[in-house]
Formats: sequence, structure tokens, C-alpha cells
Amino acid sequence: MKTRRLTTAQALLEFLAQQYVERDGVEHRFFAGVFGIFGHGNVAGIGQALQQNADRFTYYLARNEQAMVHTAAAYAKMKNRLATFACTSSIGPGATNMVTAAAGATINRIPVLLLPGDIFATRRVAPVLQQLESPWSQDISVNDVFKPVSKYWDRINRPEQLVTSVLEAMRTLTDQAETGAVTLALPQDVQAEAWDFPEKLFERRVWHIGRPLPDPAALSRAVELIKRAQRPLIVAGGGVIYSEATDTLRKLVDATAIPVAETQAGKGALPYDHPSALGAIGVTGTSAANVVAGNADLVIGLGTRFSDFTTASKTAFRHPEVKFVNVNIAAFDAHKHSALPLVGDARATLEALTSALSGHRVHHSYSDEVMALSAEWDREVQRIYDLGNRPLPSQGEVIGALNNFVEPRDVVVSAAGSLPGDLHKLWRTRDPKGYHLEYGYSCMGYEVAGGIGVRMADTDREVYVMVGDASWLMMSSELVTSIQEQVKLTIILIDNHGFGSIGQLSRSVGSGGFGTEARYRGEDGLLSGGHLPVDFAANAASLGAETIETGDIAEFKEALKQARRNRSTTVIKIETDPTAAIGSYESWWDVPVAEVSSMNAVASARAEYEERRGSERYHL
Repeated sequence: MKTRRLTTAQALLEFLAQQYVERDGVEHRFFAGVFGIFGHGNVAGIGQALQQNADRFTYYLARNEQAMVHTAAAYAKMKNRLATFACTSSIGPGATNMVTAAAGATINRIPVLLLPGDIFATRRVAPVLQQLESPWSQDISVNDVFKPVSKYWDRINRPEQLVTSVLEAMRTLTDQAETGAVTLALPQDVQAEAWDFPEKLFERRVWHIGRPLPDPAALSRAVELIKRAQRPLIVAGGGVIYSEATDTLRKLVDATAIPVAETQAGKGALPYDHPSALGAIGVTGTSAANVVAGNADLVIGLGTRFSDFTTASKTAFRHPEVKFVNVNIAAFDAHKHSALPLVGDARATLEALTSALSGHRVHHSYSDEVMALSAEWDREVQRIYDLGNRPLPSQGEVIGALNNFVEPRDVVVSAAGSLPGDLHKLWRTRDPKGYHLEYGYSCMGYEVAGGIGVRMADTDREVYVMVGDASWLMMSSELVTSIQEQVKLTIILIDNHGFGSIGQLSRSVGSGGFGTEARYRGEDGLLSGGHLPVDFAANAASLGAETIETGDIAEFKEALKQARRNRSTTVIKIETDPTAAIGSYESWWDVPVAEVSSMNAVASARAEYEERRGSERYHL
């Protein structure tokens, strides 16, 4: 067997550079490069290997380890999980900074490869800088915390272990049902050790992404259930978009007139103005979708994991005899809510269902009801867009001005706070990739880093990042990476003086917004003084961005025009009224309230909570 003598780090990069995926006859290189921050645990190993292979494997310098994993995940999501980045860090705080974003990738079923440095495998030098010592085992490091948030985890204690480990890593990363964060912990001494690796390991390898179909008998039963249903409802999740099934879904609903509601990850599965489109569902849903969901006798889940936001804490589907048919590549999700599981690729399964349902169409009275509800919701969206709140605009007005300005293929990016809920309700999607929200983990700090990944994945689209002031303060550092790599973003920084979403939630449970506003400490000893005078525009400018401060919607619209003309990243800052919140529409979210309290507002909220919790149900 022919071999090549390489260090472990060099061999790893040689292998990664030769990995491709193929779906529907189209091949893609799987790794677009490596994001990293070097420390003593990886600078002489992976760092040297990246320098040696700079012409074949691009290295990108990030400013925060968590952020670089967010960027990789956003890129992979935009690429429908057919490509991603590797992310490397040193052992210690650099490594553990990646854990949060690793959890987000795994929860969202997005492939990312993490390559944290690790302590010496030889153990001769111990304890080393940043080593976590344990009195009951020497076979532990901080990298063990990646285990519960990784879909595959390994520590490479000898160079030859890499041969089998990287194959398992790729198997996991390219498995559409089991993908997520993959962690290969690399002891710093092993990274630099050489071994005679088999040449065959470095040959071009293509991983086929198939389109499996469900069991034929299950498919036949599903067709019968759909034909018998009087009020069927499709809930479109991220799997519709990842499997590139949006056109197929549209053909099905054009033929059957079955209405479609969308999760956060599935928003864009249908254009907002399609006759069967109900928009967002659940806690952050539209009145149209939630009214239809409440009366549906059959729910057809397409590529959704039915989170509590989608089901409104299991209060959304209220028909006493409601049944579920779940199409999902993951058997785990397909079986939820005692559903008839159709385990398979969303596009291939929709094609089969469309063929089997030929000639079937829901009663015209039902489709007429759906269109009437959708038209009523569209009027509500327009009312919010045109609210004219004074003296400060509402967040809904900002969303409306942006939505009216962007081109159909432009992308809006957001992640946490009140923005995801408002965007889910109000954003009028016209393109399957025009709406990019990280809401499986709702991780503050994702926004700017995620925007970079989105723009890198498709440089022909303008990217608009919407971020609140609290999330901005958590991770604005990647603005520098955006400027360094000339990845243009337009960032809408909304200043509502704190944690707007949790402030609203706090008030709804009787706590009056406690601890959620950016204020000085007052004479009462609480954070009740004046607002902190944070100059966000100056902050952004100091990091190298073009900045525009706006005071009202008219100025905001002009700023959007200027930002589009700019060639580099632009931050538009606008202050909004945190009290002008978008309401909930026929939905509820289970947030437990203190059972006993000396505060009257809390006691009142608890009474309401008990009443609403009574509507939760099991789907058996």
C-alpha cells in the first residue's frame, strides 16, 4: 500500500480537501474552507498545515470562536446542508467558546465540523495551561463538554486513529437525518506528529445524498387519510427547503388546494401571496394559520420537528379527532404526535403524494375560507406596516419598510429577541431562501456572524441583518470579519434599550420587565434609572463600518437606499418604541408562572396560566 508521511494535521486537511457531496447528479465540494483562531493548542499543528495548504484550503480569521461556528452553520443552511466549513480553535476558552454554537448547529440539524485543540496525549507535560484537572480520571478535558451537543465526537490520541475517525465524521455530516455538529478533538502534540498515512485516504471521495421514499404501505394509508380529511393542513418545516422541495410542494397545493402553514425554518416554502399560503404557525403565527390549525382534522407535517413554538405548547391543534401524517427524513421526527410516519426525503415523498392524489381537491368552501382568512391577515400586516407610531416608530414599521424595499432574492437574517416572532408573522416571503432565521436555538449573537455565512454562500444576494441592541452587544465583533473579507452586509440595528422580547414576556407573567432594560441603577437600588447612553453608531464606526443614524421611518428608507449604493458593510441604527409590540394571534406559549407570590400581578398571571394550561393535550 502506498503511503505519505504527513503530520496528523496535514493529513486531516488533505482528507477534507477531497470530500464532495452529490445530489441529483450535481457534485459540490463539501468544505468551503476553515474558520479559526490560533492559540498554543493549534498554531503549530493545524495552523502550520493550513499555511502549507493555503492554495488549496482557504483559511478565514474570525474574532470569536462562537461566531465562526455560527458563520459555518449559516453557510451550511444557505447551501441546504450540502456544504459547510470546518472551525478550529485552541484548547481551553477557545474550544469551549464553540460549545454554544455547536449546540445550535445540532439542534437545527446543520452540519459543522469542529476541530478544537486538546491537552497532550502523552501526558508528560501536565497539567498544561488551560487544562481541566480531574482527581478521578486523566482521560478528560474541557472538550468532553462537546459530547452532548455533537452528533459524532472523537479524540485523536494517535495519528493512525484519524483514518477511521474522519470517515465516521463525514458519514455523520452528510447524513440528512443525523447531521449536526461533529467534533474531532486534536491533542496538540498529536497534531504535529507524523505517520505514514495510506494514499487511498486522500483520493477524491463523493458522498451521495439520496432521496429515499417511505414504505409503500404507509404511503397508501397516508393518501387515504388525506382523501378522507375535511380540513387538512400542511405544516411546512425546514426539511421542505433543505430538500429543495418548494416547487414540488407548490404543485401539490395547486392541485389539491390544501392550505400550508410554515414554521420558522420552513418560511418561504410558498410565496406569501399564494392562495393556499397561511403564513406562520404557532406562538409566532398568523391569525389565519392558527385559526385553521385549531380546526384541522388532519395535520401533514413536512420536514418539521414540531417544536413547542410550532404547536403553541400543544394547544394549536384542537380538533378532538385530529390525526397526523409526518413526512421526515428522520424517523425520530416522523413519529411525533403518534403520527403515521412517512420516513423519507421531502421532495421525493411529495412527488409520490402528488401522483397518488391526482384528481383530489379539498371542498371549495374550505379553500374559500382559507383565502378569506389569508386576505384578512394581509390587511393586518399592512395595518402594522403603516401604523405611524409616535414619537418613535414601532418595530413592525421598520420591518415593513425593509420588506417593501428589498428585492425578491434578497435575504433577511435574524435570530433572537422579539425580531424572530415579528418577522415570522410579518415578513412577506417571495423566495425560498429570502428568510434566514436561527430559531431552533434562538442564539443571541448569531445575527452578524450568520449574515456573513449567508452572503458567502450566495454572493449574488443582498443580505440584510436585523439585530436588537442587546444581541448586538453580545457579538458585534464579526463586523470586523465582514470588512476584512469584503463580505458586504446591511445591518439594521434596532435600539429598544434592552431585552425587548423578554421584557414583554416578563410583563405578561406579572414581573413588569424586571432586569430586562438597559438602565442605570436607581435610588431604589434597582435598575430603574435613566437609559444608558450607548452610542451604537459610534461603536459600529469604530469597527470600520459605514454608519447611518435614523430618527424615523422616512430617514430609515433613505438610509436603505444609501446602504444599497455602498460597497462595504453598513450599519443603520434606528430607535424603536418597545411598548408598541406585535400581539399574539390565537396562540399561547407555556411559560410557568410562580404558583405563590406576594405580588398581585404575578398571582393574576398565575390564574390565567392555569386556565390556559388546561388546553394543552397529548396527541395519542
